[in-house]
Amino acid sequence: MRIVGEHAFVLHARPWRETSLLVEVLCEGQGRMGLVARGVRGPKRQALRAALQPLQHVRFDAVQRGELAHLNTVEALDAAPRLQGEAMLSGFYASELVLRLAPRQDPLPELYAAYGELRARLGEGASLAWTLRRFERDLLDATGVGLDYAHEGDGEPVDPAARYRLDPGHGPVRVRGERGGERERSATGRALLALAADEAPPVEDLGGLRRVLREVLESHLGGRPLASWQLLGDLGRVARAAMPPQSGGDSS
Repeated sequence: MRIVGEHAFVLHARPWRETSLLVEVLCEGQGRMGLVARGVRGPKRQALRAALQPLQHVRFDAVQRGELAHLNTVEALDAAPRLQGEAMLSGFYASELVLRLAPRQDPLPELYAAYGELRARLGEGASLAWTLRRFERDLLDATGVGLDYAHEGDGEPVDPAARYRLDPGHGPVRVRGERGGERERSATGRALLALAADEAPPVEDLGGLRRVLREVLESHLGGRPLASWQLLGDLGRVARAAMPPQSGGDSS
């Protein structure tokens, strides 16, 4: 099958044999695809290699042969955002989520649009925490396992003053006590309602939202954690260790 003029975002690229790359992309019309890019690692193919960097937006022609498509031509449609530190790791994290949760060659236009929006927000320096929570929500929706964040599993409206965990199959479940550290693993109803309305919650609610969404994502990852979770955790610990102690505060 010939694929002509397909728009895609590059998720990942790794060396293959002496001069080639294996590339994973998220396409507008084909969904997630694996590409073989032959002969792009030579000294005269720098422009091609640059077009196949992660987060790059490209247009390509290819021929599908079995599970992988063989790349014929590729061109960059714009300049990929130049990210550093946590923003760069956030892009890596979003791409890894797509690689693990989006099926191959299943068109997901909503996910393609969500990834493009995430890429733009990372480039603009928008809040990383809120940007990632929105993308996690949109990825779950696009892959058919999204939740109703505004209603409890029995249909009752979420109470903004209560705290909730997210059951991957049933949605918000109210936390009625603090047994077993459930409160620490929960989010406010206010945060869930903000997520449902696509409105940024108060900053103090974002940590709980991260924890409950991570629990849902873990349930769909088959017990295999993401490498980017470890990297983001390590970066956070290094940043905290580098901060000077605050008078009367907790420096941990």
